[in-house]
Amino acid sequence: MRAKLSLKIKYLFLTILLLGSMQLSAQVLNAPVAAPNQTPPPGSSPWDKACASGSFNDYWVNFTWSPPLVNGDNEFILELSDSNGSFASPVELARDATKNVIFDFYFQFSLPTDTRGEDYKLRVRSTSPAVIGAESPAYAMYYIDVNSGLTIRQQGNADFGDGTAEVCNGNSITLEVYNLPNAGTYQYNWYRSGTPLADKTESITVTQAGMYNVEIDYGACSGSGNTLSNIIDVTTGASLGIAINPPSKTDLCSGETENLEANINNPALTYTWYKDGTAIPSTDNYIYTVDASVPGFEGDYQVEIFGPGACVERSAAVTITNAGNFTVTRDNPASVVVLPGQNTTLSVTTDASSPTYQWFRDGNPVAGATSNSLTVSETETGSYFARVSLSGGPCSSTSIDSDATTVVTPASFEIIIDYASTYSACVNSSIVLDVATINAIDSGGGVTDVTASLITGFTYQWKKDGTPISGETSSSISLTDISENGNYEVDGTITTYNDTSNSLDVQLLVNETLTITSTGLVSCGPSEPITISTTTGLVGESFDWYRDGTIVNSTDEALIATEPGTYQLVLDRNGCPLPSNELVITGLDPDLITLNPSGTIVFPEGASRTVTASGGDSYRWYDSNNVEIGNSSSITFTEEGSYAIVATIGNCEVNRNLTVEYLDNFKIPNVITINGDGINDLWIIPNSYSNKPDVNVVIFNSSGKEVLNQNNYQNNWPESSMSFPKQNMVFFYKIKDANEVLKQGTITIIR
Repeated sequence: MRAKLSLKIKYLFLTILLLGSMQLSAQVLNAPVAAPNQTPPPGSSPWDKACASGSFNDYWVNFTWSPPLVNGDNEFILELSDSNGSFASPVELARDATKNVIFDFYFQFSLPTDTRGEDYKLRVRSTSPAVIGAESPAYAMYYIDVNSGLTIRQQGNADFGDGTAEVCNGNSITLEVYNLPNAGTYQYNWYRSGTPLADKTESITVTQAGMYNVEIDYGACSGSGNTLSNIIDVTTGASLGIAINPPSKTDLCSGETENLEANINNPALTYTWYKDGTAIPSTDNYIYTVDASVPGFEGDYQVEIFGPGACVERSAAVTITNAGNFTVTRDNPASVVVLPGQNTTLSVTTDASSPTYQWFRDGNPVAGATSNSLTVSETETGSYFARVSLSGGPCSSTSIDSDATTVVTPASFEIIIDYASTYSACVNSSIVLDVATINAIDSGGGVTDVTASLITGFTYQWKKDGTPISGETSSSISLTDISENGNYEVDGTITTYNDTSNSLDVQLLVNETLTITSTGLVSCGPSEPITISTTTGLVGESFDWYRDGTIVNSTDEALIATEPGTYQLVLDRNGCPLPSNELVITGLDPDLITLNPSGTIVFPEGASRTVTASGGDSYRWYDSNNVEIGNSSSITFTEEGSYAIVATIGNCEVNRNLTVEYLDNFKIPNVITINGDGINDLWIIPNSYSNKPDVNVVIFNSSGKEVLNQNNYQNNWPESSMSFPKQNMVFFYKIKDANEVLKQGTITIIR
């Protein structure tokens, strides 16, 4: 088969034929424009802001673009900016792969549920070629997921109570939105006695009296929400000067307690104690006891009061610290192996002041082991830890034990090797094997991981298929060639111990690229085969040709393709399949050839009409006798009849039939005579309305009942079987297309 025109040249020809002398340039993607809702029945007014909710989320934009044409695999994608109009991380709203030859169409989309802002923009981009279109003007867009009243309360209270709160002069309270999931993701409008405030977050600090409430700020869509909250009536009062009396001590040792006492003792008041800003439950007393035996007791403590004659007031904080707070860190690994004739040293570090040390083995003190390190021999195996204590001061009884260390003397070692990264046979073209784990096995069969401490102490010898590999004596080996495929293991030696690891199979894929090419990508069928081949030599090799995943040939070095499909060559390389690139061969699309005008060609008798074809390389026009009457892209018809065009694209041919008719000169008749004389017995209408699939003819009787409703009307009403009992019966007709009524009137039947 001769080489087909490249896709670029095809599109160039198509553009020239469609657009005449217009110069080829990049596609122009215009900014999408808000459009009326197109869901039938279509609306009449475009939207000016998008206020979506769970009950309505259906919006449309109109999009136009200019040639040249996009590629056949193109998709148009409608994208949304962030609330500031930035497309740094655009959100896809819709995509359409069916409008690649339509220059004016609509996108339908729904707002994402996290959309909230005044300055969203829209744009359209194409994928093939990759072009980014113009940005739309900014739109207010909100997804109104909350459409009921909010609730607010004074922070620290269970709910809004009786709807009142009190603040002392010079102090403040916090009002907050609650019982709203993800409350921090919204913007709010706060009001004091109906006056808008500047605060936009879910909580507000209040220092003035007033009636406070809040709503979610939906911007231009606020009228679509109904989120106005309850009211908290805030009043101001005088301060009683609440404080915490200075405690006897603020630096506590474990097990000690300290009473914190408010400077005001009034049974009529309500007391709430706070630690690090969080209310402590069940603390309605002017005294609170700090217990240093409770973990995490240290922190900042405050007391808050309210009640008759007192406004809400919180004291300054008193800081309680932990006098016995220090850390102990183990310096050696958790597991340590002592080899025959050797010793090992265990040690700890601490940030305690003037610490003392005592080492323990298997839970028992080691005599004389009172420094931060301890030397252990091969005969002193066991579990060790160091106890660190404070040597003086108020917390001298405080001690902390280090993490334990297991010391063992091995009976043997176990070496485990593994792939250093993800590995699959016949997929990787290289791989590193390394010693992943070294376990010490004691006489009782116990296993201790000693990799960290001993991996550098071993000597190694790697083996392939049981044979030592010269020079490979480290804890890892790198394999990069198919000649290195085989079974691997490593011998490890330390002092008197020897071990051979587990084995791993390695089957690498050759580092080679297999490429196939074809003489064309459009199939015309068996008459015009396509040859698929490769520059890689296949003589003496084992290989398979695939179409759509199925083997179609295993013997021919070049494949002759006569059907559309996805083709690939797979070559056997040392037992591993080496796949080529994929070639997609498509069938010829007859719709590449277009006629202008299309459909039935109609013109008045004695006149003419020119028809232009586009999308092909050459054209031949034929009359009903199969006589060639033209060979250019355009032809002018002067007589009615049946005609054909044969267009070529590369070596492929596309056939189209045309019907040419004279324009009827008569009007739609309003009287027919059904006397059987063959003259005016049927309601014959002009061919601009009859025999048209997109034209609908409806006839009603005098009572308004349909007697005919037909597209593609065949000039065959009334049927011979119909009876007309009365003289001069009157019927009504409508002739319409998809958009409008074309003609309407009456038909009188005369018998």
